[in-house]
Amino acid sequence: MYPNPSIFANVASAVVYHEPMAKHTTWRIGGPADILAIPEDISQIEELLRLAIGHQIPYFVLGRGSNLLVRDGGIRGLVIKLGEAFSGYAIDGNEMTVKSGRTIVSTAHVAMKNGLSGLEFATGIPGTVGGAVVMNAGAHGSEMKDVLKWVQVLTPGGEVKFRSVGELDFHYRSSALRDSGDVVLSATFALASDNVEEMLAKVKRWSMRRQATQPLSFPSCGSVFRNPAGDHAARLIEVAGLKGKRIGDAMISDLHANFIVNLGHASAEEVMALMEYAKQQVLWQFGIELIPEVRLVGEDEARG
Repeated sequence: MYPNPSIFANVASAVVYHEPMAKHTTWRIGGPADILAIPEDISQIEELLRLAIGHQIPYFVLGRGSNLLVRDGGIRGLVIKLGEAFSGYAIDGNEMTVKSGRTIVSTAHVAMKNGLSGLEFATGIPGTVGGAVVMNAGAHGSEMKDVLKWVQVLTPGGEVKFRSVGELDFHYRSSALRDSGDVVLSATFALASDNVEEMLAKVKRWSMRRQATQPLSFPSCGSVFRNPAGDHAARLIEVAGLKGKRIGDAMISDLHANFIVNLGHASAEEVMALMEYAKQQVLWQFGIELIPEVRLVGEDEARG
């Protein structure tokens, strides 16, 4: 067991112990983190990392908690949440630099209002800039790697570095940043000038379609499974007859079959059981193995 977690008490502006991660994920699911720290500047992140690494305490960086399933036992060690203090942005010509804690939706709208195109696809992605970059989030045929120029990161060794898009090994819903230990501080996007009204009209059409086809009134993580080559996970799950399938308060949406929604008090165990059931049924009926898109973290049982 690592030292007394109170070593973090005066490091960040807010430090909370045994904090339920259900409060910090879009699924509203997740057991407690041993320590949740919300830093206000880079120096506080540096000190949090120094203490965590020096005392061999594992750490996890959190944005809005989308595309994330935290197991019911919670997260051992330190969770560093980047929020409002890391939401600034700057525009220089056709380049936009955004701090990692800003939502990607807000970032896309700021870009459009300034006549910059390239991030419209992100207006339906419920995460932060940092999380979207790390996971190479995408929609409507575009991904973060398509518009990213470079990222600014804080390494586990306490160095601030810039990494170009070519260094980050982007692929479907992942990148080299995912397991590097680096903390994304900001991202710079290379955008293009375009007509504001046309961009907003396009995004409005996409928004109306999402509202008609996605269960936005229930907590979820967005799409649960990756789309297999040449097909869609939602179609396979629907044809398998699984819309509305429920385990406890976790349910495969009857509106969009690649969404698992939390009807009120779903546990991670229920969600995982439903995911496994969907995988088995699709494999049995179609011979296609569905691969989860959602990131799974934490432990199955709380530490005694």
